[in-house]
This record gives sequence, C-alpha cells and structure tokens, in this order.
Amino acid sequence: MTPAPDETSAPDETSEGSAVRSVAADTVASTPTRRTYSYLGPAGTFTEAALAQVPEARDQIWRPVRNVGEALADVVEGRSDAAMIAIENSVDGGVSTAQDALATMPGLRIVGEYLVPVNFVLVARPGVRLSDVQLVAAHPVAYAQCLRWLGEHLPEHAHLPAASNVASAVGIVDGVSDADAAIAPPGILEHYDLELLADGIGDNPNAVTRFVLVSRTVAAPAPTGADKTSLIVELPEEYPGALLELLEQFATRGINLSLLASRPIGDALGRYRFVIDADGHIHDERMADALLGLRRFSPKVIFLGSYPRADRAIVHYPERYSDDVFVEARDWLRGLISGAPDA
Repeated sequence: MTPAPDETSAPDETSEGSAVRSVAADTVASTPTRRTYSYLGPAGTFTEAALAQVPEARDQIWRPVRNVGEALADVVEGRSDAAMIAIENSVDGGVSTAQDALATMPGLRIVGEYLVPVNFVLVARPGVRLSDVQLVAAHPVAYAQCLRWLGEHLPEHAHLPAASNVASAVGIVDGVSDADAAIAPPGILEHYDLELLADGIGDNPNAVTRFVLVSRTVAAPAPTGADKTSLIVELPEEYPGALLELLEQFATRGINLSLLASRPIGDALGRYRFVIDADGHIHDERMADALLGLRRFSPKVIFLGSYPRADRAIVHYPERYSDDVFVEARDWLRGLISGAPDA
C-alpha cells in the first residue's frame, strides 16, 4: 500500500525546477515597490510641473486628483506616499485652501519645496486664428493675471470662467466649451492637440508659485544650512500685544520670517491662526528654543516640517544666535543649578 503524502510538506520537485523558482522569488523580492504621488490634475498643470522637479518621483506612479483636500487625504489614508500642492503665489499670496487643509488634517509633514514660474499661453483648436477669438475660457485667477495682454490684443473679448487652468483648454478639446480660445499653462501643449496663439501672456513675467511636497509624519532630514521651518500657530486669546508676543519668540532668537499669514480658525469671529515660514531648521538651537517658547505661549502649535529651501539660499544670522552660544548658556545655567563655582 502506498502511504498517503504528508500534507504539511511541500511536494517533491526536481533540482532544476527548484532553482528556477528560487531565481523568480529573488527577482520579485528585489523589485522595488513603486511610490505613488498625488497632484492636482489633469496632466499639464503647474502642479505636475512641480512634481517633475522631484528626482525620487521620476518613473513612479503619479495620481491626478481634483483638489488639495483630495491630494492630502490620499496621503493620510495611505493611497499615496506624498502629495504635491501649491502653497503660495508671488502675485496672489498664500493659497488659503492649502493652508486651511494643513491646519486641520493631522499627521502630515512638508518634506520639500519647489518653485514654478507662472507663465500662461493662449491656445485654441487647430485652425483658429487670434483674430477669430471673441470668447476666452480661463480660471478666474489666471484671467486676472493676463488682463493687460488681453486688453491690448483682444480688447473686445468676453471671459468664460473655467474650473481650473487645464479645464479651460480641455473643454475646447472635448467640444463642451463655447470658448474660442483658452488661457492655460504651457505644459498643456505636451498633452493635447491645440493651436498656440500666443505665449508669455501673463502680466507679471516674474510670477512664481511655490509648491510643497507633503508626506505622512516623518523625522526632519538633517539640516543643510539652507532650510525653512513651517508652522501654524494660534494665539492664546484676544489681548493687546498678543501677536507681538508671538513674533518676539522669533525676533529675540534672531530668526527671520519669510511668511506670516493669518487665517480664520472658524470657531468664532475674530479668532485667527497664523501660517509661518521661518528661516532655519528644527535642529538649530535657536529654532528649537523658539519652538519651546511658542509651545509655552500658544494653545496650539502645528509643526509642518523643516526642509531644504527651494532656492538653496544659505540662512545667515548674527553670531550671537549661533548654536554654540545657546549651548554655552545652557551649560552655564546647569552649572549655577548644580552649585559649581563661577568661571
């Protein structure tokens, strides 16, 4: 009688088959998992141009989404490893939807920033000429940044508002828009068959949008000397000098602020939180000391991250605020507490 096989054992196999399966298993194990990045889509947006600047995002999965909230929710809920969002524009200031989302969605960190020149083109269906244009589709913000050019070249045009910079052009391609032309980012021409009627139509040739790459909470990278720290801070209550007291946490430690913007908290009229970008890194003694001061002063401090500046400009500060000075002062205090003789 042939004995029944042992069900807990693997079936017999030839040495050749075992070797093939072993090589296949090693190949699978060595194949890196692709990362997913969310960005405001569709293809051709300024946000996509910012994501293209991230070396580690190349050849990975890019997930287009409809708004900032969706992009950050992807990160929080694990659908994406990171999200690229616009945070500030040199013409229009801070992007309030992004600032409010970062203030209310826990577990996020900014890990990098990227600058994208804001330039616009006027596009249309193939065969359309500039003289044919009477109705222009454009996102309201983009439209406002091109008014001078439009007044000079299309003085009798009408404006058709669009949901986004790319949607203005996609509507023309899909035939769902009545517009003759659209204001869009230059990258639109890489993705759609459109006629370029004019480029560089923005009124401010130096306009720049600042984007940040946001991941789940991680430890801050090592300081580079050209770093920025982002925070959101609430005032403890309404009283004369409260904002000054907040700002003194930085001023008395030699820290420059490159951004200070207020946003309503929403729980009562007159209650605000402050979005802050400070020059320096959390590992810097002066920045760490300022954060301790903020923690004592404010009922809520949200640390959004310390990360390299996009312009890689070295942060300069007076020598009296160097790390050595803070360390020496702390050692001096410890000596006083321990009863050591004065030096």
